[in-house]
Amino acid sequence: MNRRFPLRALGRAFGALRGGALRDARAATIVEFALILPVLCMMLLGTLDLGYRSYVSSVVQGALHDAARMATVGNVTTAQIQTYVQNKLQAFSRNATITTTTRSYSDYSGVSTPERITSDTAPVGVYNQGDCFEDANGNGTYDADRGRSGTGGSEDVVYFEVSMTYPQLIPVGRLFGWGSTVTTVQNTVLRNQPYGARNTAAPIICT
Repeated sequence: MNRRFPLRALGRAFGALRGGALRDARAATIVEFALILPVLCMMLLGTLDLGYRSYVSSVVQGALHDAARMATVGNVTTAQIQTYVQNKLQAFSRNATITTTTRSYSDYSGVSTPERITSDTAPVGVYNQGDCFEDANGNGTYDADRGRSGTGGSEDVVYFEVSMTYPQLIPVGRLFGWGSTVTTVQNTVLRNQPYGARNTAAPIICT
Protein backbone atom coordinates (compact mmCIF):
# COMPACT_ATOMS: atom_id res chain seq x y z
CA MET A 1 0.00 0.00 0.00
CA ASN A 2 2.88 2.35 0.66
CA ARG A 3 4.03 1.89 -2.91
CA ARG A 4 0.58 2.76 -4.31
CA PHE A 5 0.15 5.85 -2.19
CA PRO A 6 2.60 8.07 -4.09
CA LEU A 7 0.94 7.15 -7.36
CA ARG A 8 -2.50 8.02 -6.06
CA ALA A 9 -1.24 11.28 -4.58
CA LEU A 10 0.49 12.12 -7.81
CA GLY A 11 -2.74 11.45 -9.73
CA ARG A 12 -4.73 13.66 -7.41
CA ALA A 13 -2.16 16.42 -7.67
CA PHE A 14 -2.16 16.19 -11.46
CA GLY A 15 -5.97 16.34 -11.51
CA ALA A 16 -5.94 19.38 -9.30
CA LEU A 17 -3.40 21.09 -11.50
CA ARG A 18 -5.41 20.27 -14.63
CA GLY A 19 -8.62 21.58 -13.06
CA GLY A 20 -6.89 24.78 -12.01
CA ALA A 21 -5.48 25.23 -15.48
CA LEU A 22 -8.94 24.81 -17.01
CA ARG A 23 -10.39 27.35 -14.59
CA ASP A 24 -7.57 29.76 -15.40
CA ALA A 25 -8.20 29.30 -19.14
CA ARG A 26 -11.90 29.98 -18.71
CA ALA A 27 -11.17 33.07 -16.66
CA ALA A 28 -8.70 34.32 -19.26
CA THR A 29 -11.27 33.77 -22.02
CA ILE A 30 -13.86 35.81 -20.11
CA VAL A 31 -11.40 38.66 -19.58
CA GLU A 32 -10.36 38.64 -23.25
CA PHE A 33 -14.00 38.65 -24.36
CA ALA A 34 -14.77 41.56 -22.03
CA LEU A 35 -11.90 43.52 -23.59
CA ILE A 36 -12.92 42.74 -27.16
CA LEU A 37 -16.71 43.16 -26.77
CA PRO A 38 -16.78 47.02 -26.69
CA VAL A 39 -14.64 47.17 -29.82
CA LEU A 40 -16.89 44.67 -31.61
CA CYS A 41 -20.00 46.63 -30.59
CA MET A 42 -18.53 49.90 -31.84
CA MET A 43 -17.57 48.29 -35.15
CA LEU A 44 -21.06 46.83 -35.54
CA LEU A 45 -22.80 50.12 -34.73
CA GLY A 46 -20.46 52.03 -37.03
CA THR A 47 -21.19 49.60 -39.86
CA LEU A 48 -24.95 49.97 -39.30
CA ASP A 49 -24.67 53.77 -39.35
CA LEU A 50 -22.62 53.81 -42.55
CA GLY A 51 -25.10 51.43 -44.17
CA TYR A 52 -27.98 53.72 -43.17
CA ARG A 53 -26.16 56.72 -44.64
CA SER A 54 -25.74 54.87 -47.92
CA TYR A 55 -29.44 53.98 -47.91
CA VAL A 56 -30.47 57.61 -47.25
CA SER A 57 -28.25 58.79 -50.11
CA SER A 58 -29.95 56.37 -52.49
CA VAL A 59 -33.41 57.55 -51.34
CA VAL A 60 -32.46 61.22 -51.86
CA GLN A 61 -30.99 60.39 -55.27
CA GLY A 62 -34.19 58.60 -56.27
CA ALA A 63 -36.40 61.52 -55.20
CA LEU A 64 -34.11 63.92 -57.07
CA HIS A 65 -34.25 61.94 -60.31
CA ASP A 66 -38.05 61.63 -60.13
CA ALA A 67 -38.43 65.38 -59.62
CA ALA A 68 -35.93 66.19 -62.39
CA ARG A 69 -37.69 63.96 -64.92
CA MET A 70 -41.00 65.54 -63.95
CA ALA A 71 -39.56 69.02 -64.56
CA THR A 72 -38.09 68.31 -68.00
CA VAL A 73 -41.50 67.99 -69.67
CA GLY A 74 -42.45 71.61 -68.84
CA ASN A 75 -45.46 73.16 -67.09
CA VAL A 76 -43.89 72.42 -63.69
CA THR A 77 -42.80 75.26 -61.42
CA THR A 78 -39.82 75.31 -59.07
CA ALA A 79 -42.23 75.47 -56.13
CA GLN A 80 -43.94 72.27 -57.31
CA ILE A 81 -40.58 70.51 -57.55
CA GLN A 82 -39.66 71.63 -54.04
CA THR A 83 -43.00 70.45 -52.68
CA TYR A 84 -42.64 67.07 -54.40
CA VAL A 85 -39.16 66.49 -52.98
CA GLN A 86 -40.13 67.74 -49.51
CA ASN A 87 -43.17 65.45 -49.32
CA LYS A 88 -41.28 62.39 -50.52
CA LEU A 89 -38.29 62.80 -48.20
CA GLN A 90 -40.13 64.01 -45.11
CA ALA A 91 -42.25 60.87 -45.26
CA PHE A 92 -38.92 59.07 -44.96
CA SER A 93 -37.46 61.28 -42.20
CA ARG A 94 -39.85 63.71 -40.51
CA ASN A 95 -37.07 65.50 -38.62
CA ALA A 96 -35.01 66.18 -41.74
CA THR A 97 -34.18 69.62 -43.14
CA ILE A 98 -34.44 69.58 -46.93
CA THR A 99 -33.31 72.22 -49.42
CA THR A 100 -33.53 72.14 -53.20
CA THR A 101 -31.60 74.14 -55.79
CA THR A 102 -32.41 74.51 -59.49
CA ARG A 103 -30.40 76.47 -62.06
CA SER A 104 -30.79 76.47 -65.84
CA TYR A 105 -28.17 76.90 -68.57
CA SER A 106 -28.25 77.13 -72.35
CA ASP A 107 -25.94 74.10 -72.76
CA TYR A 108 -24.03 71.49 -70.77
CA SER A 109 -20.69 73.26 -71.12
CA GLY A 110 -22.07 76.27 -69.24
CA VAL A 111 -23.05 74.40 -66.06
CA SER A 112 -21.46 76.04 -63.00
CA THR A 113 -19.14 78.19 -65.12
CA PRO A 114 -18.72 82.01 -65.01
CA GLU A 115 -20.24 84.33 -67.56
CA ARG A 116 -18.06 84.84 -70.64
CA ILE A 117 -15.93 87.99 -70.74
CA THR A 118 -16.09 89.41 -74.28
CA SER A 119 -13.73 92.38 -73.83
CA ASP A 120 -11.00 91.91 -71.23
CA THR A 121 -8.80 94.62 -69.74
CA ALA A 122 -5.83 94.20 -67.39
CA PRO A 123 -5.61 92.13 -65.31
CA VAL A 124 -6.48 89.72 -68.12
CA GLY A 125 -8.50 86.61 -67.32
CA VAL A 126 -10.29 88.13 -64.34
CA TYR A 127 -13.44 90.23 -64.46
CA ASN A 128 -12.87 93.83 -63.39
CA GLN A 129 -14.31 97.29 -63.96
CA GLY A 130 -14.08 98.19 -67.64
CA ASP A 131 -14.67 94.66 -68.97
CA CYS A 132 -17.57 93.59 -71.15
CA PHE A 133 -19.36 90.32 -70.45
CA GLU A 134 -22.17 88.18 -71.82
CA ASP A 135 -25.06 88.50 -69.38
CA ALA A 136 -26.20 84.88 -69.72
CA ASN A 137 -28.69 84.96 -66.84
CA GLY A 138 -30.02 88.44 -67.62
CA ASN A 139 -29.59 89.93 -64.15
CA GLY A 140 -27.42 92.85 -65.29
CA THR A 141 -24.37 91.90 -63.20
CA TYR A 142 -21.34 89.64 -63.75
CA ASP A 143 -21.67 86.26 -62.06
CA ALA A 144 -19.19 83.49 -61.33
CA ASP A 145 -22.04 81.07 -62.12
CA ARG A 146 -23.99 81.91 -65.26
CA GLY A 147 -26.99 79.81 -64.25
CA ARG A 148 -30.50 81.27 -64.05
CA SER A 149 -32.64 80.44 -61.05
CA GLY A 150 -35.44 77.99 -61.83
CA THR A 151 -36.05 75.23 -64.34
CA GLY A 152 -35.50 77.32 -67.49
CA GLY A 153 -37.30 76.84 -70.76
CA SER A 154 -37.47 74.50 -73.73
CA GLU A 155 -34.23 72.52 -74.30
CA ASP A 156 -32.42 74.30 -71.49
CA VAL A 157 -29.99 72.28 -69.38
CA VAL A 158 -31.08 72.24 -65.74
CA TYR A 159 -28.94 71.55 -62.69
CA PHE A 160 -30.88 70.00 -59.80
CA GLU A 161 -29.52 69.63 -56.27
CA VAL A 162 -31.12 68.28 -53.10
CA SER A 163 -29.54 68.61 -49.66
CA MET A 164 -30.97 66.67 -46.71
CA THR A 165 -29.82 67.04 -43.10
CA TYR A 166 -31.17 64.44 -40.67
CA PRO A 167 -30.45 63.28 -37.08
CA GLN A 168 -27.68 60.76 -36.51
CA LEU A 169 -29.14 57.24 -36.43
CA ILE A 170 -26.82 55.96 -33.70
CA PRO A 171 -25.78 58.45 -30.97
CA VAL A 172 -22.63 56.43 -30.32
CA GLY A 173 -21.34 57.93 -33.56
CA ARG A 174 -20.07 60.83 -31.45
CA LEU A 175 -17.39 58.47 -30.15
CA PHE A 176 -16.03 58.40 -33.71
CA GLY A 177 -15.98 62.20 -33.85
CA TRP A 178 -19.22 62.42 -35.86
CA GLY A 179 -21.76 65.18 -35.23
CA SER A 180 -25.36 64.81 -34.10
CA THR A 181 -26.65 65.31 -37.67
CA VAL A 182 -25.71 64.00 -41.11
CA THR A 183 -25.99 65.90 -44.40
CA THR A 184 -26.21 64.21 -47.77
CA VAL A 185 -26.13 66.20 -51.03
CA GLN A 186 -27.15 64.74 -54.39
CA ASN A 187 -27.29 66.45 -57.78
CA THR A 188 -28.02 65.73 -61.41
CA VAL A 189 -28.13 67.58 -64.74
CA LEU A 190 -30.86 67.03 -67.36
CA ARG A 191 -31.96 68.75 -70.56
CA ASN A 192 -35.56 69.92 -70.87
CA GLN A 193 -37.75 68.51 -73.61
CA PRO A 194 -38.30 70.68 -76.75
CA TYR A 195 -41.78 71.72 -75.68
CA GLY A 196 -41.60 75.29 -77.02
CA ALA A 197 -39.60 78.00 -78.76
CA ARG A 198 -36.09 78.71 -77.49
CA ASN A 199 -34.12 81.93 -77.22
CA THR A 200 -30.43 81.64 -76.32
CA ALA A 201 -29.40 85.23 -77.11
CA ALA A 202 -27.63 87.00 -74.24
CA PRO A 203 -26.97 90.77 -74.09
CA ILE A 204 -23.42 92.13 -73.83
CA ILE A 205 -22.88 94.48 -70.89
CA CYS A 206 -19.83 96.75 -70.49
CA THR A 207 -18.93 98.29 -67.14
